[in-house]
Amino acid sequence: MISLSILDYSPIDEGSTAGEALHQTTALAQLAERLGYQRFWVAEHHQVDSVAGSSPEMLMMHLAGATEKIRIGSGGVMLPHYSAYKVAENFRLLEALHPGRIDLGIGRSRSYRLVNKALNESKGIPVSYEQQIADIQKYLTDDTETEHRFRQLRATPVAETTPEMWVLGTGEGSVKVAAEAGAAYAYAHFAKPLKSSAKLIGSYKEQFRPSRLLDAPKSMVCVFAVVGETEEEAEDLAKAFDLWLLFVESDTPPPYYPSIETAKQRGFSASETEKVERNRKRMLIGTAEQVKWQIEEIAAAYQTDEILIIPNVSGAYSRMKTIRLLAEEFGLQG
Repeated sequence: MISLSILDYSPIDEGSTAGEALHQTTALAQLAERLGYQRFWVAEHHQVDSVAGSSPEMLMMHLAGATEKIRIGSGGVMLPHYSAYKVAENFRLLEALHPGRIDLGIGRSRSYRLVNKALNESKGIPVSYEQQIADIQKYLTDDTETEHRFRQLRATPVAETTPEMWVLGTGEGSVKVAAEAGAAYAYAHFAKPLKSSAKLIGSYKEQFRPSRLLDAPKSMVCVFAVVGETEEEAEDLAKAFDLWLLFVESDTPPPYYPSIETAKQRGFSASETEKVERNRKRMLIGTAEQVKWQIEEIAAAYQTDEILIIPNVSGAYSRMKTIRLLAEEFGLQG
C-alpha cells in the first residue's frame, strides 16, 4: 500500500498575490487532511518571486494550527544557512504545540549567490553539513552524554515527543548522511529523475544505523505531478508548468506563475523547446489513472512505500483537483 503526501511551494498565480497564495496553501493542507494524505510539507525558496514559501517554520506553525491530524513538515529547511541549535528549538516548539505531527525535513541547497551572502553575513568558520546533521540529532534527543563541543546544551522546550527528522537529497552523499544519522530519507526525483538513482534508497537501507530518532529505515520519493480529468487538460497544465520552469531558470523571471492561457499564447522558441523536453522528464503527467501507474512504477523501482507529490500546477482550483483526483484513484481514506 502506497502512502501519499504533499509538498506545496505556495505558488503565486498570475493576477494573484503572495497573501492569497499562502491562504491557498492553507486550504490545500485542509483538503489534503480531509482526503487522507499522510503529511503536508512546505518549501524554502529564496529570491523566487513567483512562490510565497520562504520560511517553512513560520508557515508550518500556521498550518498546524489550521489542521488537526495531518503531519506538517518542511521540505526542507536549508540547514547550511542556519544554526542547528536554533533549528532544533524551532521544531521542538512546533512539536510541543502539536505533538506527534511535526516533520523536520532538512536540505543543503545554497540557492543564489546573493541569497547565500545575505543569509550567512557576519558568520565565522562554517560548520560542515555532516556536523550540523549530527548536532540536530543531539539536540532532538537530549543527548548530554556523547562527546560534543556543546555537550551540556539542550534544545528547549523539552517535550514528550520528538519531530521526525528527514534528510532530503539527490545522491550518495545525502544517502550516507541520512543513514549514518539514523534519519529518514527523501529522494528528490523531481530534481534528478535518473534511472540509475533507483538504487539509492536500497543503499540507504543497507547503510542505515538505528538511532534514538528512528529504529528502522524510512524513505519516500518526491515527484512533480500534473493531473487532469483528461489527457488534454493535463497537457494544458503541463505547458503552463513548462513555462514556469523556464521563467525560474531565466535571468528576469516574472513574479507570478503563468496561467494556461499565457502559456498557450506565448509558445516556445527552439532552444526553449529543448529545455522543456528535458524538464518533462521531471514530471508525471496525465489523468489520475495514468499518474497512479507512474507513481506505482517509481515506488517499486525505488523500493519505497511513500510518495511525496508536488502539485505545482497553475491555479489553486487545479492544485486542489490534482490531489482530489489522485486521492480518489488511490482510494485514500480521510
